[in-house]
Amino acid sequence: MKPLTQPALAEFLDRFDNFKGAELRELEVVNPFEIKLVIATQDKARGFDWITVEFLFSSVEAANLVEDNQLNFIDMEEGISILFNENKFAFGIGACYNISAIKSSSLYIISETLKYQEGQF
Repeated sequence: MKPLTQPALAEFLDRFDNFKGAELRELEVVNPFEIKLVIATQDKARGFDWITVEFLFSSVEAANLVEDNQLNFIDMEEGISILFNENKFAFGIGACYNISAIKSSSLYIISETLKYQEGQF
């Protein structure tokens, strides 16, 4: 897995068009401090082929999660937001421009580190 860094965050989100129209595939609480999330999306760098991106959130400090069987019902039309604020990553569903908006998202995770890995669709 590759660490996602604050300087590379905007380029990463642009590459996947903020995951607009993506599919949430899997959500797993690995342990009380780690959460894995898998999203299927289109990749600009591969001619818009579909791939999966697995995120690993570590040192999780706050989260609002849903059951795996509810992932298909989350509207991904606006994609995701990942903000870096106060040395923490804040992930949320939809177009969120601050931590408060992320915390009102249907699914959010706030963690100290964030890694990702690309996989096959």
